[in-house]
Amino acid sequence: MQYVGSITIDEDLMDAANIVENEKVQIVNVNNGERLETYVIKAERGSGKICMNGPAARKAAVGDIIIIISYALLDANEAKSFKPNIIFPDTATNKLI
Repeated sequence: MQYVGSITIDEDLMDAANIVENEKVQIVNVNNGERLETYVIKAERGSGKICMNGPAARKAAVGDIIIIISYALLDANEAKSFKPNIIFPDTATNKLI
């Protein structure tokens, strides 16, 4: 059996971005232009960890800047007032900016 890959994300970052474990996300690598879809696994709260797993790990290198995109299905009225959660972690302190 082949492992299909995933992304492990600090539980604090997941909470801030309103992402839940096993949620499907899109990953965009700013450094090399790679894009992929995978699912989320929780990392230890406060660890600051974001880690690509399995084959997905071949799409990014340590130090690459990635964007993690989560989508929602909304009706027209919900979409008009929807405000996305956008977070920017500080890589030096593992805190949210």
